[in-house]
Amino acid sequence: MRQAVLFSVLSGAAATATVLAVLGAGPARPAPRPAAALAAESGPRIVEYRGLRVPVPAGWRVHRLDADPTRCVRYDRHAVYLGRPGPQPDCPARVVGRTEALHIEPAENGRGSRTVVHAGRLATLKIAPNAEHETRLTLPEAGVTITGVYGTDPGRLQRVLRGSRLSGTWTAAPREPAPLSSPDVRRESPGKGSVPDDALDRPWVRGKGFDTCTAPSLATMKAWRPSFKVTNIYIGGAARGCAQPNLTASWVEQVRGMGYRITPTYVGLQAPCGTRPQRFTRKNAAKQGAKAAVDAARRARALGIPEGAPIYFDMEAYNSKKKACKAAVLRFVDRWVERLTDEGYVPCLYSSAKSGIRDVGWATGISKPDGVWFANWNGRASVYNDKHLPDRWWSPHRRIKQYRGGHKERHGGVTLNIDSNIVDGRVY
Repeated sequence: MRQAVLFSVLSGAAATATVLAVLGAGPARPAPRPAAALAAESGPRIVEYRGLRVPVPAGWRVHRLDADPTRCVRYDRHAVYLGRPGPQPDCPARVVGRTEALHIEPAENGRGSRTVVHAGRLATLKIAPNAEHETRLTLPEAGVTITGVYGTDPGRLQRVLRGSRLSGTWTAAPREPAPLSSPDVRRESPGKGSVPDDALDRPWVRGKGFDTCTAPSLATMKAWRPSFKVTNIYIGGAARGCAQPNLTASWVEQVRGMGYRITPTYVGLQAPCGTRPQRFTRKNAAKQGAKAAVDAARRARALGIPEGAPIYFDMEAYNSKKKACKAAVLRFVDRWVERLTDEGYVPCLYSSAKSGIRDVGWATGISKPDGVWFANWNGRASVYNDKHLPDRWWSPHRRIKQYRGGHKERHGGVTLNIDSNIVDGRVY
């Protein structure tokens, strides 16, 4: 009788093993199964957030930001980020380059996207390649905004989003109250400890600066203000490596109100012989330089940065001994400069002193940037007397030097991972 019951509820290898054990023959080992069959049965891992069920590809990490508020939302790693980032994520000083990643967060408090996609249309969603290598959409049924980025081809990101589904029992949560604004971060009137308006309007400044991967909170910017005069922001680009949850037009206005000057920087496609996957080619260098300028100007306007302000293109180090690659960089920079000038902004360039800046400085027959920000991590906080750049280049008041790479510093009780800069150059 006991054997009959067992056969009625078990079958195959499991039944055989159990019956043999009951009869005293010992457990039988089932035959090994192919890994592909096991993977097919298990399928992709599913993660759920506010009723949205997302298939997570193998090898991707899942980070729940509500439980991990200092987690940096990085676009250079395969990952799914769920929730709002904390006010001060612990990001590296510099992350350049993108791969496929997904960030899903509540759409309340102005975090929604103008692009609305309803749940029933996710299965046919089309992601067209674009200059940002990014898509941003709001799913109203779940009350979430989805930001997806990709490396070189949007196909893999598109498959993940097409495989996402909304739980049948979910309804969008009610709006949460807006967070309290940071205290004491409003623009001050000129007086003791503040900066007169004429200094903020001057196109250049001298002083100490820092740059970090994601724009810090307003509270952090206030704490660091006594130690620094200049800060950098990454306004966009296909190779911008960190999310920017704090970076808004209001943030820009309030940080300038504290007396900071800003170097807006666009991290677009990189040199053909560079190390990042997002690259222009020898054939399309000029075209991509112009496209980068148009997109950078659009991003600057959205942040309230007026025409007449500088925008730096971030061209990471590359092997300038490769003549064809070097020539492509020069064509790209030439069109970046011309088109950004047409857009009403001041074209500037960030690069290594030993590649991009030196190559552009010695070049003839191209349009050159109005100002430069060069990296030479020799620890010398001086914009002149650099062996790679003759002092006559970009002088006066048109130089910024990044003299120390990523490291942690603490000011006003707050620690950040930064690069250090000395400034005698063009700023907003």
